[in-house]
Amino acid sequence: MQVLSVASEVYPLVKTGGLADVAGALPLALGKQGVAVKTLMPGYPAVMRIAGNAILRRTFPDLLGTEARILEIEYQGLDLLILDCPELFDREGGPYLDVTGKDYPDNWKRFAALSKVGAIIAQQGLTGDPGGWKPDLVHVHDWQAAMVPAFMRYANEPEVPSLLTIHNIAFQGIFGADIFPGLELPPHAFSIDGVEYFGNVGFLKAGLQASWAISTVSPSYAEEILTPEYGMGLEGLLQYRASDLAGIVNGIDTDVWDPQTDRMLAAPYSAAALNTRETNKRLVSDRFALEPGDGPLFCVVSRLTEQKGMDLLAASIDDLVIQGARLAVLGSGDKLLEDTFHAAATRHPGKVGVIAAYDEPLSHMMQAGCDAIVIPSRFEPCGLTQLYGLRYGCVPIVSRVGGLNDTVIDASHAGLASGAATGISFGPVTAENLSRALRRAIRLYKDQNVWTGMQKQGMKSDVSWSSSAALYADLFSEILVRKGL
Repeated sequence: MQVLSVASEVYPLVKTGGLADVAGALPLALGKQGVAVKTLMPGYPAVMRIAGNAILRRTFPDLLGTEARILEIEYQGLDLLILDCPELFDREGGPYLDVTGKDYPDNWKRFAALSKVGAIIAQQGLTGDPGGWKPDLVHVHDWQAAMVPAFMRYANEPEVPSLLTIHNIAFQGIFGADIFPGLELPPHAFSIDGVEYFGNVGFLKAGLQASWAISTVSPSYAEEILTPEYGMGLEGLLQYRASDLAGIVNGIDTDVWDPQTDRMLAAPYSAAALNTRETNKRLVSDRFALEPGDGPLFCVVSRLTEQKGMDLLAASIDDLVIQGARLAVLGSGDKLLEDTFHAAATRHPGKVGVIAAYDEPLSHMMQAGCDAIVIPSRFEPCGLTQLYGLRYGCVPIVSRVGGLNDTVIDASHAGLASGAATGISFGPVTAENLSRALRRAIRLYKDQNVWTGMQKQGMKSDVSWSSSAALYADLFSEILVRKGL
């Protein structure tokens, strides 16, 4: 099976979140399932730096009013198609935000161009020549690529089967109606059955309307987004398309995230030698200026936002310290929350440490040295942090939502009695319930036999892409069979 994947970011080249991890790891895992994937992504500066030996596949003299071309190159096992369009993607800022942190005003055009090229490749082939490479199916990710099926629908060519994966429905790509002429779609596309969304243009809405099937990144999240609480205004359309909606949990790259071989660790280890984690724990404590203690060392590796429940954790810190635990926080985000955590560190020197930054090596060290990782998200489509925690024996403390609910087995009486427990979960998502979960973790930590059992059980969990890639391959086949292809 030949698949074209379209994504706005791909690890290890460009990453702002979990989307990049999926777009980078899933094609490699699908290759082992007999699915060959070419991945189309924008030619950001970081991408163009590896494109020196790329092969020119096609040129577009007028792509929504600008010039562009498609380059192909293999990079770390990925077959990449790069949309080289300096006018749209050669920017000093990030993929979506300028150097001041504001959205690029032409984001609609940038990702409409990416989507239109994806549709052209799908319907006409990579080079446009008869007999050239052409996909059997198109897999598009989030709002930035969601217009691919919409462009295909309104082209005067047969549609290619498409799957749209929602990584986070909170980000929808909504733009004013004034941008519609720039999309170069027929006038009737601006309708409730097309790209129109409450008088605006909705990229994600258009993709949900036009794609042949829809998936999201966990079974629980697939159910949650059918409700007003989590559907973010699109629950009605998703309910209408519920029979075409599937939930598949993300995996992680278990070669990159392997405590036995991870070069970012001071002391690699295995489930059979968990005592070795103490070396990493000491280094994490030193890095965050934390004093030694008998209680657990909790950590956070997260964006500091209300969606991630960081305000709830901030409200629980004083009680956590009173109970004898310590906390290391790595992350940045909302300025008020950053200030709140820094104030807690000042209030509790040696007990709370904060580093407001993104630091990939340190995040690995924290998973390998801390006793538990706290993830109190108000909603979490899948989440990868808890999967890293399971893999590294860093017990996840999670809210009972989305993929967190699907991947962590609570240390309930039954979970502990059966030896199945891998973490601690709580719900509803309130500060009070989070505090209860943290206290429960502190009590469990006092019985090291119980705690070690949870660590080892978590490290047995299959958090790789193997089973999830098999489910995607089956879904691809099902889409083709369902449509009679």
